[in-house]
Amino acid sequence: MGLFRRSKGEAEADASRKVAETELEANDASRGGVYLFFLAMFAAGFLAVLFATFAWVSPLTIAASVVAGFVLATSVRVAPHWERVAILRFGKFNRIAGPGLYCCIPFAEYAAIHVDQRIMTASFSAEAALTADLVPVDVDAILFWMVWDAEKACLEVENYPKAVLRSAQTAMRDVIGQLNLADISLRRKQIDRDLEDILGKKCEQWGVTVMSVEIRDIMIPKELQDALSKEAQAERERNARIILAEVEKDISEMFVEAAEVYDRNPRAMKLRAMNLAYEGAKDSKGVLLAPSALADGFNVGQVGGGE
Repeated sequence: MGLFRRSKGEAEADASRKVAETELEANDASRGGVYLFFLAMFAAGFLAVLFATFAWVSPLTIAASVVAGFVLATSVRVAPHWERVAILRFGKFNRIAGPGLYCCIPFAEYAAIHVDQRIMTASFSAEAALTADLVPVDVDAILFWMVWDAEKACLEVENYPKAVLRSAQTAMRDVIGQLNLADISLRRKQIDRDLEDILGKKCEQWGVTVMSVEIRDIMIPKELQDALSKEAQAERERNARIILAEVEKDISEMFVEAAEVYDRNPRAMKLRAMNLAYEGAKDSKGVLLAPSALADGFNVGQVGGGE
């Protein structure tokens, strides 16, 4: 099973990479406006003190201007419409701020976590997950989720994007382990719903809502693919032979019935012989040769019962 010969370290490294990609996706929103506002506040505080002490410009007043700009920039801040900010005061949770302008007490309060409340997407996989019939499969899926309670997301779990992804991987393995390989492809929608229910109940305590889970791909070892392909081909050939046997049986029964009819009615037999001869000769430009006994049977008078 070369497809699944991966060390535990490689699997964990790959999982960590996917978590990092998820966290990057969760923070990829443009924050240009936030940074611009920070610089504007810093510049306002810096220039205000600098102009107030213009007559006594010195390294001390420049340093005071820098401190004033920094204090103003960190005191008056702005959060995008989709973002909520957890504010801690002396290390203790105080409130959730945003969106829009919010203020922090300098040196006493600080923004601990910025929570994006838009619908997020995360790709995850369960590698070499064993089915109920002990077949290792790789399953790739995509998860749609969002944070509805920023306070719980900040306080109940250390890293909520990573926790959601880890829970999704574990739930995927549990669901796959309850199904046979043949059932996985046939019950994709049901697996999606089961995963959504399991993750929804687990993530609710973190203030996270799971919108949907969609399986993208199911991969099995190459050796098993070949075996399943041969099995499917053999099954199709078996069904084809069964159908052919049933058709031949029906045809033979119809031949028997026709023979009984011809046996009871010689005229019908002669008409059938004439029809077969006609069908064989109508598309041919040659001459049809028939034995004299058969040709005598084509006599219209004899077929019709006349002299």
